[in-house]
Amino acid sequence: MFIIDDILLFPARSLMFIFREIQNAAQQEVANAAESIRVELAELYMMLETGRITEEEFDAREEQLLQLLDKAEIASTDDDDESQGAN
Repeated sequence: MFIIDDILLFPARSLMFIFREIQNAAQQEVANAAESIRVELAELYMMLETGRITEEEFDAREEQLLQLLDKAEIASTDDDDESQGAN
């Protein structure tokens, strides 16, 4: 009887596995995006300190990067909330 159950449930289990892997990949991508933005911010601060850019250029680019970082962190938090709710 257990073999028949396994055979019948195999397609559903396979789909669930695929969906979990897709979700994990998407979460990893969001985390990587946030990290790359942080690296870019650090480089921006370094450019300001070394005088390669002006304060105005720094302020404009920093604002853009901080907005992108906020969006990435919100998306990451939303994904974490959804994955915890599914368990």
